[in-house]
Amino acid sequence: MSTTPSTTEKTTEPVVVARDLKQVYTINRGFMKPSDHLQAVSGVSFTVQVGKTLAVVGESGCGKSTLARMVSLIETPTSGELLLGGVDVTKATEQERHALRRKVQLVFQNPFGSLNPRKKIGAILESPLEINTQLTAQERSEQARAMLALVGLRPEHYDRYPHMFSGGQRQRIAIARALMLKPGLIVADEPVSALDVSIQAQVLNLLADLQQDMKLAYLFISHDLGVVRHIAHDVLVMYLGHAVEQGEKKTIFAQPLHPYTQALLASTPGIVGTGATKKRMVLTGELPSPLNPPRGCVFSTRCPHVTAQCTSERPVLRELAGRKVACHLAEQFV
Repeated sequence: MSTTPSTTEKTTEPVVVARDLKQVYTINRGFMKPSDHLQAVSGVSFTVQVGKTLAVVGESGCGKSTLARMVSLIETPTSGELLLGGVDVTKATEQERHALRRKVQLVFQNPFGSLNPRKKIGAILESPLEINTQLTAQERSEQARAMLALVGLRPEHYDRYPHMFSGGQRQRIAIARALMLKPGLIVADEPVSALDVSIQAQVLNLLADLQQDMKLAYLFISHDLGVVRHIAHDVLVMYLGHAVEQGEKKTIFAQPLHPYTQALLASTPGIVGTGATKKRMVLTGELPSPLNPPRGCVFSTRCPHVTAQCTSERPVLRELAGRKVACHLAEQFV
C-alpha cells in the first residue's frame, strides 16, 4: 500500500509566522542622563497563509509600521520568533537573510517618493533582477514588459519617467517592481492612503486580482477600516504596540468586542455592524506616550467603559467568541 499522502492530506505551510514579536528602541536622553526604552511592538503573534491578507490596523503610533519593517527584514526584532518559509529570521545567517529578502517585498505609502525620478520605468523594474539574478539584459527587459502588462500599463510606458504618470499609475509601477522577484509575501504599508478614493478602488482590485493569480500573501498596513473591509481576510487591531483584538474580518466587523475596535468601526462611514458599532463613539484624550504607557490596559485612559481593574491589571489576549481579545469586559459585548 502506498504511503504517499494524497493531495487533500497535504497542508500548506504558512508564508509567515510571528510568535511574541517585540521591538524595543533605546532613546538617548543626552549626556549623563539614563536612556529610555520605547517598546514599539509588545509581544505580537500572527500567521499569514498563502493567498490570504492579514490587515494590521490602528492609529498612527500604534506600531503598525514597525511591525512591517520587522517582517520585511529592514529591522531585526528585539525578541520573539519570525519565520519566513519555515526559516527563523532572528537566527538566520546573513546569507540566509539575503535569500529571504527576495521572498518579501515592500509597497510603500507614497508612490511619488518611492520611485527614482532619474530612471525610466523599464530600468526601475529591471533593477531587482539585475541585482539578484543572472538574467541577460534581453530577459530582464522581457520580464519587465510582461509585468507592466500584468499591472494594467501599456508597452510604451517602459521608456517613460515617473513624473509622467499619475499617482495611481505610479503605485501600479511600485507594485510591479515588488513582484519582479516573484515573492511569496507583499508587505503593503498604507499603499492607497495617498491616492484619490476612485483610484484607491482600482489599486485594491488590482491587488486582489494579483493575489488570486499569483497566490500571494499580503501583510496590509492601514488605518482605514473602509479599505480593510474590501481586501482583508483576517484583522489584527493594534493599540500602543499591543494586539487588542485579532481574528477573521467577518467576525470582528460583525461583532467587535474590544472598545477600541468598536470606536474604530463606529467612526468609519458605511460600515454597519452590531449596536456597539452603530452608536457614535468619540475617543477622548490623546494617545499616551509609548515611553510612559498606562499601568493596566493600554487603552484605559481613553476607554468609556474603564473600571478599577482596567487601570491596575493589564488584560491578556484570550480566545473569546471566535477571535482573540485583550479586554477584561469583553464578555459583556458578546
